[in-house]
Amino acid sequence: MQSENTIAVAMSGGVDSSTVAAMLAQSGDRVVGLTLQLWDQTRLAGRHGIPEAPKAGRCCSLDDVYDARRVAEHLGIPYYVVKQEERFEQDVVRPFVREYLAGRTPIPCSLCNNHLKFDQLLKTARSIGASRIATGHYAVNEFDERRGRWILKRPADLAKDQTYFLFGLTQEQLAHTLFPLGRLTKPEVRAQARQHGLALAEKPDSQEICFIPGGDYKQFLTAYLEEQGERMPETAGELVASSGEVLGRHEGISNFTVGQRKGLGVASPSPLYVLQIDPATNRVTVGADDELATRTLRARDLNWISIPALTVPMRVKIKIRHRHEPAWATLEPAATDEAVATFDEPQRAVTPGQSAVFYDGDEVVGGGWII
Repeated sequence: MQSENTIAVAMSGGVDSSTVAAMLAQSGDRVVGLTLQLWDQTRLAGRHGIPEAPKAGRCCSLDDVYDARRVAEHLGIPYYVVKQEERFEQDVVRPFVREYLAGRTPIPCSLCNNHLKFDQLLKTARSIGASRIATGHYAVNEFDERRGRWILKRPADLAKDQTYFLFGLTQEQLAHTLFPLGRLTKPEVRAQARQHGLALAEKPDSQEICFIPGGDYKQFLTAYLEEQGERMPETAGELVASSGEVLGRHEGISNFTVGQRKGLGVASPSPLYVLQIDPATNRVTVGADDELATRTLRARDLNWISIPALTVPMRVKIKIRHRHEPAWATLEPAATDEAVATFDEPQRAVTPGQSAVFYDGDEVVGGGWII
């Protein structure tokens, strides 16, 4: 039987989620800690330069599980580790590999939130009698009576804003999720952690993708495919200028992403950047920095939050990368489950595979995947 006073906290082993657990436990709610075990950090160790002993501090590492358990013991709350390695590989790792091999640049954190974390956490929470989950994301979640919809908003600490990774949350998920840190700054969260006597109050934030040590995507792709009994596909091809002039050859499109400058393998009197990757021909087009600018983007697999659907053109600000400053654009419906945006000013390096998230002020209107 579910209880409104029982909240399952997604505990990653970091200061943010640990502080959420402490805050809620102090408030009188019954709190249960949950950690999703997603990836065996030693799985590819020793293959193609991947360290034998993966360093600590990555999201979802074994050290993080230990830290989460220690916090739960300190707070005196029940704690469970939920094994989800198979689903994580199916819904996050394999799509990541497919996208990179197709010349796109995916965002595994958004894939994980959209297809695994919130879905699985809610299912597990309900199975142990909790009606809601709480996470350490920096975001604000409110119900709008007039529109009859749950609204996702940017947090007080814009430097920590994580709404870009949460655009795929459904109304059902938002209705049963709490973001207690949405109106706090990071320094205030650390202060709260100290007040609650949490030993990890000064623990640095995780920066790396949990399954890619050192951020070396090529190293991971090669090692993972080898483990699966596969080889890197042959995607070598021409490196061409925007004029069509062939400048040389490259060893594979998975070595490139739009906007990349280093490692192009071609000499030039002025800096060159990757402008386009064509998986059909394996051709990589390079050019000057100003050629990276574009006024339009197309997005697919849309999810709407503040509106039920996009039926007429809408003025929004659009974020095309996590650290990108949202830019004004006109958003229009296109083909089924697609939208086209026209920016007021050209934007640099609009990258297929990345997320485009649409904002109306502080509200997340929705988002999709750039094609």
